[in-house]
Amino acid sequence: MTHILILNGPNLNLLGQRQPDTYGTATLAEIEAQCRQTATALQVEIDFAQSNHEGVLIDRIHAARGVSAGLILNAGAYTHTSIALMDAILSAELPTIELHLSNIHAREGFRHRSYIARAAIGVICGFGPAGYDLALHAMARHLAA
Repeated sequence: MTHILILNGPNLNLLGQRQPDTYGTATLAEIEAQCRQTATALQVEIDFAQSNHEGVLIDRIHAARGVSAGLILNAGAYTHTSIALMDAILSAELPTIELHLSNIHAREGFRHRSYIARAAIGVICGFGPAGYDLALHAMARHLAA
């Protein structure tokens, strides 16, 4: 069965509590449950994880090489600062979709720059938790092609 790694970066563990006007009221556990339902429907297997630590995210990406067929990454603020995450994605040679709950292009100027996008096959942003479903469908279609 096709395996997809879904990684979530800093502060996403506070979803549902943190700035609900920007990020919505769904918790990360609720988003994970939604992803598991979508994965079952798509007949793919997922691993879903979150860390506030850049090195842990990098280690997870490295470990996915040769194990996962694709990566969906909501890197949070690391999107705009982490060359190391970009390099990890490029080194792992996994097709990657960059994902954000909010529309980063409608927010502060510093959020308009993404290092992750340079290594991604596509970017999904602004659709709230539904973005995870969109990303899973997009990745499954990409892997099947």
